[in-house]
Amino acid sequence: MKQARVFSGIQPTGAIHIGNYVGAVRNWVRMTERFECFYCIVDLHAITIPYEGPEMPARVYEAALDILAAGLDPEKCVFFVQSYVPEHTELCWYFNTLASVGALERMTQFKEKSEQFRENVNVGLFDYPVLQAADILLYKAGVVPVGEDQLQHLELSREIARRFNGRFGDTFPEPKPELTPAARVMALNEPTRKMSKSLTGSFISLSESEKEIRKKIGRAVTDSGPQAEGEKSPGVKNLFTLLAAFAPAETVEYFEQQYQAGTLRYGELKPAVADAVVAELNPIRERREQLAGKPGDVWEILDAGAARARAVAAQTIVEVRERMGLRR
Repeated sequence: MKQARVFSGIQPTGAIHIGNYVGAVRNWVRMTERFECFYCIVDLHAITIPYEGPEMPARVYEAALDILAAGLDPEKCVFFVQSYVPEHTELCWYFNTLASVGALERMTQFKEKSEQFRENVNVGLFDYPVLQAADILLYKAGVVPVGEDQLQHLELSREIARRFNGRFGDTFPEPKPELTPAARVMALNEPTRKMSKSLTGSFISLSESEKEIRKKIGRAVTDSGPQAEGEKSPGVKNLFTLLAAFAPAETVEYFEQQYQAGTLRYGELKPAVADAVVAELNPIRERREQLAGKPGDVWEILDAGAARARAVAAQTIVEVRERMGLRR
């Protein structure tokens, strides 16, 4: 018997990089053994920032390809595309009548995105957390795997669940966070910034060759000026983050001892990091190549997942409509 229902989503930015893999996808795979899992490619969230329409299907496909290659078994979870289940946007509208403008104005992510995309500060960007609440509560998920930067959004989901239950009757659980254990992976060439596809040379995708992986890690920034005593520079800290994410504990301990002793050599650390990353990504790349040879199979998996998701979502919407007096 699995413990509870989980919901999590990932934006379709195209090919997934190791920051996404360590921060989310690898954990998704592990959680299918403990929970009833609903995993979603959140294309409706992705359209809140500027994009080209014809590119979106390819972005969704590439993300699905990587997630499946990373080991997600669609027989052990419900894996689908957000826009294929229109109940997400319907529930979002109902929740809009419960969410306060003040709470949305305080959202850190909205402030950051508004600065980043000043020419496109749209209502969807502002309303993003309400749609996120609808994503989660549509499936009555009790657990949501999140990083610390998403706790604010999850608290809004809990608040909306409380308001709905208080006004219309007990309907939704208050989802609890399960903090993902992995630290944030930073850009290889700008380690003070988060790894991102928008930063050229900053990321390693799951589909990259062993040669390219070794080259990028070999070029990774290490020293960036004096640091506080006993504190690693951002670049060195990032290499240790990758080492901890991919290498055995004894390897991490060895290099920590070298660092503490002041005998750490980057010529030894970087190849060790590359070895660990390559060892985990090589099988993923091989599975990806096999899946890419049958694109129809990937779309069929997403279609089947959407049908399973809609079966659950439709039941929730019927219940919500009845409780809100929107059905006779």
